Amino acid sequence: MRRLVRLIDPYLVLLLATVGLAAALPARSTAADAVDATATGAIALLFFLYGARLSTTEAVAGLRHWRLHLTILACTFLLYPALGLACRGLVPWLVTEELYTGLLFLCVVPSTVQSAIALTSVARGNVAAAIAAGSFSSLAGVVLTPLLAALLIGASGGFGGDSLLKIASQLLLPFLAGQLLRRWIGGFVTRHRVVLGLVDRGSILIVVYAAFSQGMNEDIWGQVSWQRLLALAGVAAVLLAVVLLLTGYGTRKLGFARADRTAILFAGSTKSLAAGLPMAGVIFEERAALAVLPLMLFHQMQLIAGAVLARRRGRAAAAGQEPGPEGGQGAADAAPDAPDAPDAAGEDDRSRR
Repeated sequence: MRRLVRLIDPYLVLLLATVGLAAALPARSTAADAVDATATGAIALLFFLYGARLSTTEAVAGLRHWRLHLTILACTFLLYPALGLACRGLVPWLVTEELYTGLLFLCVVPSTVQSAIALTSVARGNVAAAIAAGSFSSLAGVVLTPLLAALLIGASGGFGGDSLLKIASQLLLPFLAGQLLRRWIGGFVTRHRVVLGLVDRGSILIVVYAAFSQGMNEDIWGQVSWQRLLALAGVAAVLLAVVLLLTGYGTRKLGFARADRTAILFAGSTKSLAAGLPMAGVIFEERAALAVLPLMLFHQMQLIAGAVLARRRGRAAAAGQEPGPEGGQGAADAAPDAPDAPDAAGEDDRSRR
């Protein structure tokens, strides 16, 4: 029981509590307008802080290991979207059209930073590569995630000229402003990382409350049965397992060293809740509540699976053994206690840069 409790992400509990609050007391009329305006400002603040934290210099310095970073980017923005498109055959008999849209959005979200770093460290992998890979993914995701979402989801996601302008004004411009001002405010951001991390988390809770309030006003829960939610959880679990297996076997075939394979395994298989939630709020607006359900389910799954795999790989490395491509040491290794799960929505906005 204690193992299970340690694997549950406390921040995800807060997110679920916020969803419950929105279900019980959704913002309506004038209050809804105020919440929406606050959420818009919170999203802009989030991406400004992302830009202020992200060290472009360190990211560029990491280019010397270009094969590793290209492999991680390919997993994040090519492999996952391809698998997401393959899930189209599950509609409508297993998942609804709306849930499939959220599943496809999950597949184009950038990878985590802090979770990937923590898991790579526990597994005794190439931590420096995980840090640089998270920087690349964050930089690329600000542009690639909205573009891939527009390309793959298309008109069904309500994309148009207005949507692209909102994405640019609420995501890209604040991010670029943070990057430009990093020279002057980077030290302040680093010194007050803990306080600003709380601001990040609070902002994301506002975004979640706004999205699910809109969803309640649109009666989204009348569109999704518990059977569909269970089916969605099963699809997300299979998706994660497939990516873990492909990255494990693929990196071995590509000739990467053990430490590099570990970094690719965790940086290439994880998806960022911190970046995905505010992006969904901008891209899907009133449909964001359904769109983020797959990502919220997937996030907890990746933390649990990653924690177990990281500890197994770490033990294998400490014993001088070569871990299997699936991340473990084989049947002889009983499942050990997993490490404390990394933070959820703040996992990739408190990077060590």
